[in-house]
Amino acid sequence: MIKVSQVVVVEGKYDKIKLSSIIDATIIETGGFSIFKDKEKTELLKVLCKECGLVIITDSDSAGFKIRNYLKNIISDGEIINVYIPEILGKEKRKSTRSKEGFLGVEGVSAKIITDALKRAGVTESKTDHTEKISKYDLYECGLCGKDDSKQKRNKFLLSLNLPTHLSTNSMLDVLNTIMDKKEFTDKIKEI
Repeated sequence: MIKVSQVVVVEGKYDKIKLSSIIDATIIETGGFSIFKDKEKTELLKVLCKECGLVIITDSDSAGFKIRNYLKNIISDGEIINVYIPEILGKEKRKSTRSKEGFLGVEGVSAKIITDALKRAGVTESKTDHTEKISKYDLYECGLCGKDDSKQKRNKFLLSLNLPTHLSTNSMLDVLNTIMDKKEFTDKIKEI
C-alpha cells in the first residue's frame, strides 16, 4: 500500500473504493459534476490543498478533464499534483455498456496501472507522518461527538479551522488526521 500525505480527489464512490485498496490516504470524491455547485466541498478542498496538497486522479475522458480543470482553476493556494491514467478502451465490470468515449475509468484500470501513474507523478510516499492519530474517542472526550451539545461544539471547532460544518464525524476525523496530529488537535481544542 502506498502512503500518501496529500488528500486524493476522485470523481465517484467506485473510484474511491478502488483507490482505498491501493493507497493509504484521505480520499474525497467530487460526486462528478455536482462539484460545480457544491460550495462547501470546494471550500473544503481549498483548505485541504493549502494545508497538505491535493492529488487529483480523474478518468481520462473529457468529463474527468473538465472536473480536473475546474479544480485547478478555483484552487490557488497549495500544491496540486495531477495523476493521469492512460486511455484504455473497455468497460467497467459493473456496467452494461462502455462509457460515452469508451475508456476505462479509475475504477476499471488495474492496481498496477494506478500505482505506475502515481509513481510517474511523484506520489510514492508521504512527506510527513503525524506521530499520533486523533481517534473517535478523542473527539468524544473533548465533546465534539456523543454529547448533547456536540453539534454546536463541532460546528464552532470546524469554523475555527475554516472547514465546512456539514462534515460527518467520520469525515471530520479523516480531515483532522490529514491536517494535524493529536498534539496540534489538543492545542486547538484548548484555544477554543
